[in-house]
Amino acid sequence: MSGIKIVTIGGGSSYTPELVEGFIKRYDELPVRELWLVDIPEGEKKLQIVGALAKRMVEKAGVPMEVHLTLDRRKALEGADFVTTQMRVGLLDARIKDETIPLKYDVIGQETNGPGGLFKGLRTIPVILDICRDMEELCPDAWLINFTNPAGMVTEAVLRYTTRKKVIGLCNVPIGMQMGVATILGVDQSRVHIDFAGLNHMVFGLAVYVDGENVISQVIDKLTGEQSGITMQNILDLGWDPDFIKALGLLPCPYHRYYYQTSAMLAHEQEEAKKNGTRAEVVKQVEAELFKLYEDPDLNIKPPQLEKRGGAFYSEAACNLIHSIYNDKRDIQPVNVRNNGAIASIPDDSAVEVNCVITREGPIPLSVGDLPVSVRGLVQQIKSFERVAAEAAVTGDYHKALLAMNINPLVHSDVVAKKIFDEMLEAHKDYLPQFFKPVS
Repeated sequence: MSGIKIVTIGGGSSYTPELVEGFIKRYDELPVRELWLVDIPEGEKKLQIVGALAKRMVEKAGVPMEVHLTLDRRKALEGADFVTTQMRVGLLDARIKDETIPLKYDVIGQETNGPGGLFKGLRTIPVILDICRDMEELCPDAWLINFTNPAGMVTEAVLRYTTRKKVIGLCNVPIGMQMGVATILGVDQSRVHIDFAGLNHMVFGLAVYVDGENVISQVIDKLTGEQSGITMQNILDLGWDPDFIKALGLLPCPYHRYYYQTSAMLAHEQEEAKKNGTRAEVVKQVEAELFKLYEDPDLNIKPPQLEKRGGAFYSEAACNLIHSIYNDKRDIQPVNVRNNGAIASIPDDSAVEVNCVITREGPIPLSVGDLPVSVRGLVQQIKSFERVAAEAAVTGDYHKALLAMNINPLVHSDVVAKKIFDEMLEAHKDYLPQFFKPVS
């Protein structure tokens, strides 16, 4: 039978309708014969709701795509062409802990940066590596497209601790930055090209082009003031100090606020946590509203309310990527891949986020040389954090994990690092078996 088989692990996610919409939209060039949505028993109810909506969307579109729902991952993976991962180990309750515990110690509480990012990685990496082992057995030629956060650290772990070469990490930050630039310049997004380089959630725009002309200085002029215009639903837009942003001379991503505006971001998080709860608690409410919408038997499109989620457009980026690999499009997209010399300041065997030519054989990273000295140290520090954290996730080594937390620039002292680490380790005990091995 012609067509392709795609498996989405974490299929009960609220983002799935966007993925389904993307596959429907591209069906003529990307004939998805089977879409398998996979989840765990705790996510079964959401899987059934999202799966029913996906089937209604496919029926409305009139495309011959079969949507399968299952809790049996191995059954789903057999013979897959592409596997996408969009899961949250420990569900939103784990994210709430990731965000609330650091705040008690006056440290940023955020799901992919600082202590929260470390613990999300420690919980997630062993599960992703299990999926990779299943893929080697059941669909060895499939591409793994991971947009489970922290995507850079996860990609790093897969490249270092599995034999899987066909892995690509994906993030919605670059597409969001491109859309933001188009909006502030008042041009169509298709006219904007950005030279991206760095790491996941630590990526910079080295140059910004409109119709082939580098306009980064004009973009930087427009970033100053109370709001930059380039932000995400889950990150406060404080704008940028005019002198700082001109001195930087690069396009920062929204996550750079945690590193360059740490005090203000921390104060905002602590105030919001007291007033409205952490971002995770807000997301819980947004998700509850989305799933109420999804349950409507008359709904057969992706509802616009989905864009309130911080990860909006993840799925658009994923569909573009799969479409380009399948059709050997050879267009340019920013993804997380093995560096292979693209960024001179990062080891060749490490994961980086950089523009790549997307081919049937996979992404070919475009060389950017050295990163500017002004940002090179920060990027290297985060890469060290990811490397040590990935090793700790695989080995369950307490001291390696504690070291990773100390390396992270958002944690300001070794004493505080140990207090946060010990409290979070205990709080996430159920999802970190590698750190609690029985004594023989």
